[in-house]
Amino acid sequence: MSYAIPLAAPPTVGIAGSGLRFPVRRIYTIGRNYAAHARETGLGGAGGSKPGVSLKPADSVIPDGSALPYPPGTEQLEPEVEMVAAIGRGGADIPPAAALDHVFGYAVGFDMIRRDVMHACIADQHSWDLCKSFDGASPVSDLALAENIGHPARGAITLAINGAERQRGDLSDLIWPVAEIVARLSALSRLEPGDLIFTGTPKGPGKVERGDRLEGVVEGIGRLTVDIA
Repeated sequence: MSYAIPLAAPPTVGIAGSGLRFPVRRIYTIGRNYAAHARETGLGGAGGSKPGVSLKPADSVIPDGSALPYPPGTEQLEPEVEMVAAIGRGGADIPPAAALDHVFGYAVGFDMIRRDVMHACIADQHSWDLCKSFDGASPVSDLALAENIGHPARGAITLAINGAERQRGDLSDLIWPVAEIVARLSALSRLEPGDLIFTGTPKGPGKVERGDRLEGVVEGIGRLTVDIA
């Protein structure tokens, strides 16, 4: 097959302990999936507003150890540390009891957000796309294979900025656990191998500046470090 313009290399994520790469097809992000974070946004929590779903471009992925240029159009860049689930087997209408069989592995991710852009979009009743769609908006660590670590349902999730802890939560606090996220998403759109799902962030995200070092850790999964350039 011939193309009218050069075909770009697919975005990929590393696999821990392997020279293979995991090609990224689509990125889903789950919002307000920790009750404490939902409450601090003023948008509810458990028993209040439901977790939401948004999409990010696959080519916004960058690896551990990257320098992320401060994006244009914002004065309020905020990272949200999240456990990321990678889909290895596709399907539609996946029942929760079978959902974890579709997960290839897990990683640490930062959902980078232009928060001031998000607030402006909400005020104008526009889509949030631009607040999450920019170069480097989705740092992701190497994947830890589910066959090696299982499917973590509890464990600390933290973000430190320049060595000072900013966010802390526990995977057990997820409103929708991974199996339910996979089931819900697959009922709306067929999931395919290569899909990444950012599962939500605990309370405490805040603004970062040029020169800051971000270090995220999810217990039992891994670590992610990014410098804001």
